[in-house]
Amino acid sequence: MKKIIAITCLFVFLVGCGTDSSTSSDTVIFHKTHEPKKSNAPFSDAVQVGNLFFLSGQVGMDHGVRKLVEGGVKAETKQTLENIKAVLKEHGMKMEDVVKCTVILADIEDFSAFNEVYKTYFPQKPARTTFAAKGLAVGAKIEIECIAVKQ
Repeated sequence: MKKIIAITCLFVFLVGCGTDSSTSSDTVIFHKTHEPKKSNAPFSDAVQVGNLFFLSGQVGMDHGVRKLVEGGVKAETKQTLENIKAVLKEHGMKMEDVVKCTVILADIEDFSAFNEVYKTYFPQKPARTTFAAKGLAVGAKIEIECIAVKQ
């Protein structure tokens, strides 16, 4: 996890170095959630630095009822990606604007099933890191966070 944070920080630094300092690329905007039921969450759905958007991790929760979808890792992966799509849409972006994903699986044995769904959402093949963790929030089988660039 420390490596992911370090790589992300380096990426932001390098992108910032390549821009004109007279622009507002160093302005950080913590966007409020577009979902009223998450308004008291202790994190932002998206944080913007210049034209980069850092999306918080999403799980396969149906936000209408605030419960994980049923059907296993494939169903949760689809819902997770739909949740990401909704956050991107809120900020005028599409899945094609995603340049990096970090995928956390509760069980690495679910990799093939997750990947089958994932590749249908990202034909542009953004950079990706995938690993397994002992447990995820709300008992989820998968969590995905993304970095997107607004054109």
